[in-house]
Amino acid sequence: MVFEGNNKIRRKIYQTIDGMTDEEFNGTPSTGGWSPKQILEHLALMETYIASKIAGELKNPESPKASKKMIVLSGSLLVKGDLPIETQPTHTYKSIPEIKEELHNSRIYLLDVYDCSCKDQLREKSFKHPNLGSMPLEQWFPIVGLYEKCHLKQLKKTIDELRINGCSLEAAE
Repeated sequence: MVFEGNNKIRRKIYQTIDGMTDEEFNGTPSTGGWSPKQILEHLALMETYIASKIAGELKNPESPKASKKMIVLSGSLLVKGDLPIETQPTHTYKSIPEIKEELHNSRIYLLDVYDCSCKDQLREKSFKHPNLGSMPLEQWFPIVGLYEKCHLKQLKKTIDELRINGCSLEAAE
């Protein structure tokens, strides 16, 4: 199944935040960086962004064909690209259930795009990855899971920092 890996990573993300309070979830490490809430909000925004880009390219008669890429590298924190503005997390306080709903909705959207697509078009059309160049649409579905796997490492590190240094609860907007 196309989404088996993605679903496995998503379950690990949920397990990682299990038992956190909403205050801890929204806390930022004293060393800086995103809060656990911001990491998960970014993942929901990124999944929605990718699904929207795929849906747009499926409708684009000018969408170019591209060769398959080595997508394993896309899940590495060492290979960074510019984040689309639409994927930037907010500083707004949100509860864990709110973020889980956002993640659920982004996954449903991605699944809908996949289910409603012509699989030949997923191979024949593309859009540009910031580091890998134009990539067939079919490769964007597993990219979501690889990307979340990368951020799962960041999430665990952030939670460890919060627990070691104490939760720095910055005022939410």
